[in-house]
Amino acid sequence: MCGRYYVGDETSGEIQKILEELDKKYSNTKIKTGEIFPSNDATILVASGWKIEPDIVKWGFPNFTNKGLIINARSETAFEKKMFREGLASRRCIIPASGFYEWNANKEKIYFTPQNEKVMYMAGIYNIYQDEARFVILTTNANASISHVHDRMPLLLTENQIQQWIFDDMRTLAILNQVPYMLNKKSEFEQQTLDLF
Repeated sequence: MCGRYYVGDETSGEIQKILEELDKKYSNTKIKTGEIFPSNDATILVASGWKIEPDIVKWGFPNFTNKGLIINARSETAFEKKMFREGLASRRCIIPASGFYEWNANKEKIYFTPQNEKVMYMAGIYNIYQDEARFVILTTNANASISHVHDRMPLLLTENQIQQWIFDDMRTLAILNQVPYMLNKKSEFEQQTLDLF
């Protein structure tokens, strides 16, 4: 599951470039950085012809069966679900972030960031509802770096998979089934050990 993530323009030159490009495109719009919550307008990367460009899109598909939003889609079953099938076929996107948050069984907030990648690129899909674009983040089984905290995590892409995910239909299934790279974790509650002797 991914219910909150962080975009810090101060943490990455790549994210800074994306935000500057958006600033030119939407000169009168405040681009949200910091902690991103469901229902926020957020930065995603989408196909524009044969180029990839940033856009501002609302996080969460409408939940027509009850109140609230659908913010994630399980990568293993997304093609089977009518709500996600079309997006996977023709509206794949990428959500750039510095990291994401997860809560453990004690409701303690933990922040996960890439170990070796400059930017965290989360795989997603988007769709149009009543003339408004909305996106969800694809999730997969947690790898060893997060499984002790939660059993799900975002489907992460490396920088060299960006073009493949957005444009290469033949690679979609393979990427949906890949194991994400390992992450660093940081939490405010971790006990510090002190050597007294």
